[in-house]
This record gives sequence, structure tokens and C-alpha cells, in this order.
Amino acid sequence: MADADDDVRAAAKRGIPPHSDFNAWYPAIVEIADLVDKRYPIKGMDVWRPYGWKAMKLIDQLTHTEMERTGHQEVNFPLLIPQELLERENRLIARLKAAREAGVDPSELRIEDEPEGFANEVYWVRHAGEHELEQPMFLRPTSETAMYTLFALWVRSHADLPLKMYQIVNTFRYETKQTRSFIRVREIHFFEAHTAHADEDDATRQIEEDLDIVARLMHELCLPYLVNRRPVWDTFPGAWYTIAIDVLMPNGRTLQVASCHHYRDQWAEAFDISYEAEDGEHRHCHQTTYGMSERLLGAVVGVHGDDSGLILPPSMAPHQVVLIPVAAHTSPEVGDMVSQVSEQLRAAGIRVHVDDRDLRPGQKYYDWEIRGVPLRLEIGPRDLSSGTALAVRRTGGKQSIPLEGISEAVGSELDAVADELRRRSSQHQADCIHALPDLIQNEDGEWSLSEKIEDGLVHEVAFCGNDAAAEVLEKATGLTILGHTLDEYDEPRPCCVTGEMTTKRQHLARMY
Repeated sequence: MADADDDVRAAAKRGIPPHSDFNAWYPAIVEIADLVDKRYPIKGMDVWRPYGWKAMKLIDQLTHTEMERTGHQEVNFPLLIPQELLERENRLIARLKAAREAGVDPSELRIEDEPEGFANEVYWVRHAGEHELEQPMFLRPTSETAMYTLFALWVRSHADLPLKMYQIVNTFRYETKQTRSFIRVREIHFFEAHTAHADEDDATRQIEEDLDIVARLMHELCLPYLVNRRPVWDTFPGAWYTIAIDVLMPNGRTLQVASCHHYRDQWAEAFDISYEAEDGEHRHCHQTTYGMSERLLGAVVGVHGDDSGLILPPSMAPHQVVLIPVAAHTSPEVGDMVSQVSEQLRAAGIRVHVDDRDLRPGQKYYDWEIRGVPLRLEIGPRDLSSGTALAVRRTGGKQSIPLEGISEAVGSELDAVADELRRRSSQHQADCIHALPDLIQNEDGEWSLSEKIEDGLVHEVAFCGNDAAAEVLEKATGLTILGHTLDEYDEPRPCCVTGEMTTKRQHLARMY
């Protein structure tokens, strides 16, 4: 019997590379587990399978809950944006970028000094039917220009503030690098929150609220993460500063799954978003954005998976429980009890699926193991006689739980699965963050590390953050500076390059 089960396992897992070979495992499992179909004839535009789409929509549902809790209102803006708005954005972004590079105030730059913006990064629409459009349009890459055109009409007085809007839509970016499902695609399932505030302090409080939302969402997804204020050269040119949320994937690369931008009043000036204050003066708003994407699902797939397939956190698993009748053909009471249990679980708000296919139980087990269902319940004649069901956790371990009051017992089992995923992923992140070896400068002025660094690690170091030193650091390590953490060192330490004392704790890694 064991040999037969082994054959079933081998057949079910056929085509799944080992999780340790993450670069092969990841693209294989997203299709094997029925999350996407990559055979659509446009590169970087996958088809969501029902199971994958349900998982993504459950993540969206968590996001909707947080938006409701924090007083955001949902909107839905058009997909098409006229060229004139892109040109307006280009002028703003180019001016801010050039001013940052020159170290001057943006108002000192003339329009003719501004470089070209981002026209090559969008998908253009130039015809409607057989007619060439007088003004070309493009598919939204994000929605600042579209939203802020209307914000200028919606905001009139201080009573209209803060204005907190969000939408979950598809965005489009002409991605020229290697595409990877959920991680780097051309059509992106995207969440974006845009807010307007009376002053800089209120906008800063919004960033703090955004980070609290991140913490709550990532807890539900059982994902530890790094919070870094990106260095100036890696900050979105339209932002005063950018805070990025990075997840450490199994191969040691970091995946940015979310970001918060503080815009100050730069966009408001460009789009004339102003309000009448209580003193009768007209002032420009201060703004923020908070964005996430389907990369959240990519992080869940990568961080929690194993050699057997997915392991989905209960919060976003399409099926939290799969019920499998065992030897039902020998006892009609088994089917009756499975129906009763499924009704009880559904009444308790638990997502349950009954697998009554005419297949051997072993085949069913491995089908759902691949798809990462958190909990499997088996009910057979022996279970009926003992008044129990066998509960098998996807994270490992099994035990009998009583049929009486089974909803409470299943809830406890699901909590245990989530807790184990948090423990494993937190341990992985802790194990992968190492201090950077010392930097040494030789007689020729060349910099190198005192010892070779391992692949698959994130390195932590004291670093003062100026541009020249950053170039030295990245060249010597071959890594990218993620930015400085919000929790700085308690005491000043020498910068690894300049020797100047600093409390800034920086992370370096290889990024997606």
C-alpha cells in the first residue's frame, strides 16, 4: 500500500522542481497549482485561473476591510488617459528630477531645460476604429494624472479635507525585462490609494496610517517584511520621500510589494489642487499615495511554498478546508455527516470544499496539497463511530477533532496553521539578515570586502547615505541599497565607507 501511495505522490508532484531551486520552482508551481495560465499570446499578460483569481480577490477583500476601517472611499477612474495629462505629468516629474540632481529648487528650472518624461513606458491608443484620434490616449500606468484632474474640482475648502480615495484596477506598463507571474507583468492587478491633506503634518500622519495598514495586512498574509525609506536616487521623482515594503523571497532576493509616497504640495501645485483655509487664505494641499499589487500573491506563493506545492494562509485561501469522505460507498452515513459538517462550517463563515470525486483518497490528498489548502478533514466509518474527524494541517501534523462543536475546533486548527506560517517565515527572514563584512580600501583607492558574501542574504550596515559613498558600496558588494530602516541604531556607529558617525541602519540585497 505504501508503494502505491508513493506512486500517487510521484504522479501528483510530477513537474514540480524542488523548492530549493526557486527560480525553477516558482514559474512551474503557479501553473501546476492552477493560479494562472501563461499561454495567452501577449508576453507578460497571464490569464487568471479561477483558483488564482479567488485567492487574489480574497487579498483584495482584506484590503477593502482596511480601507473601510480607515475612512477611505472607493472610486473607479477610466482606463484611458489623454496625452495632455501625461505631458503635464512629464513636465512635473522631469522638473523635480532635474532639480533633485542639480540640488536646486524646482522653480529655478526653465521648462526648456526639462528632459523627456515617461512616454516610452506606456501603451498608446492612437486610433478609434478606422479614425486616427486627434489626441492620442494611453492605458493608465497609475492614476495620479487622472485623479488629480478631478481632485482639483472636488476640493474647495478645508471642510473637504482630508480627501482619501482608493481603487483596485488593472494598470499597464511596457515591461521590457523578463516577465514573471505576479512579480513582473505588463498588465498589473493594482491597488492605489490617493489622499489630499491640509498640510504636511497631516499628510505625514497618513503615511503612518498606511504603515499600520501594511502591518495588519501582512499579519493576515503571514509575511514578515522590511520597511525602508528608499535612498534619494531611488525615490520616485515626484515624491518628497518613498517608503518601500520588501519581502524576502526564498532565494534571498527582495520583492517590493508595496510603497508609500509623501508628495508634499508638489503635485497640488502642478494640478492646482487648493482649498480655502479657515482664515480665508487659499493653500495647496499636501498629498500621499499608497500602492500595492498582485506581487502580494507572488510573495505568498514564494515564501510559504514547499516541495509539495503551495501553502496558503487561511485568510486568503480559496478553500480553507477541504472535506474528504473516506469509504463513503460502504456507509451512507459518511456522506450524510460530511454534508452536515460542511453546512456547519459554512454557517461559521469558513470556506469549505467537499471533494466527493470518484478518485482514490491519496490522489485527492495530493491534489489539495499542491494547491495549498490549509486544512484537510477526513471523515470515514471509523471516525463516525468515534465521533471525530481527522484534521490534517498543510503545515504538518494531524489529530482527531470532535464532530460536536467542530466549527470551533476547525477555527483553532486554522489559527495554528497561520501561526506556524508566521513562525517559519519570520525565522527565514531572521536567518537571512547578516551584518555586512568590513569594507577595505587598498593603496590604489579600490574598495573590496574583507570576506566574500554569501548568495541569498540581506546585509545590514551603518551607512551615512551620500551619493558618492553609495556608488562605492554598491560596486564593492554587487548589491543594491534598499534604503535606511525606520528603526535606527540606538548609538551612532561609523559609516562603512566614510567613517562618519551615523545612526542609519541600511539594508543591501539583490532585488527583483
